[in-house]
Amino acid sequence: MKTKICGMKYPDNILEVGALLPDYMGFIFWEKSARYFDGLIPDLPKSIKKTGVFVNETVEKIIEKVQKHDLQAVQLHGHESVEFCLNLKTQLAAGIEIIKVFSVADDFDFSVLEPFEEVCDYFLFDTKGKLPGGNGTTFDWKVLEKYPSTKPFFLSGGIGLDEMDAVNEIIKTHLPVYAIDVNSKFEIEPGLKNLEALQCIAIKNK
Repeated sequence: MKTKICGMKYPDNILEVGALLPDYMGFIFWEKSARYFDGLIPDLPKSIKKTGVFVNETVEKIIEKVQKHDLQAVQLHGHESVEFCLNLKTQLAAGIEIIKVFSVADDFDFSVLEPFEEVCDYFLFDTKGKLPGGNGTTFDWKVLEKYPSTKPFFLSGGIGLDEMDAVNEIIKTHLPVYAIDVNSKFEIEPGLKNLEALQCIAIKNK
């Protein structure tokens, strides 16, 4: 099980969290976010995949950020179409992963995923809320029992220490859970992660 720590903002905190060796570290390039990142990413261990999080951004802007920050993954957290994802995929350098986010409620229609199968590397399921992410609430994970695909996915949405037992139960099922994505439940304030809390989960779980 891999781990992604998202919503990083402050250089010193980034380095402290980086020392825990999460598999992915997310930087939000959406200006309306309280966790908006507008600096330079400090040097991190090569094993950490730096992930840019974008919301309805242009392909050109995404490519610019990928090149500026040497990103290894792109997370699309808006209403990006299949055509948009395909266009982006053809312009990204080989090996850069595309993670397409879907906001899930109890009535989520999994059939919308099928057209995206060929244009992204992973899905990410987050809780449908007022903001594109970082709402700090979980969705009913039982809805994932209807997941019709074998494409691996990130599980996100209000995951904190209190949710880890439930997460581990999901991991034991047939579902292709690739990684957990944590953010607001491990924060002191938006963008500032609680190192002690993060040490309580299996960051390096390989």
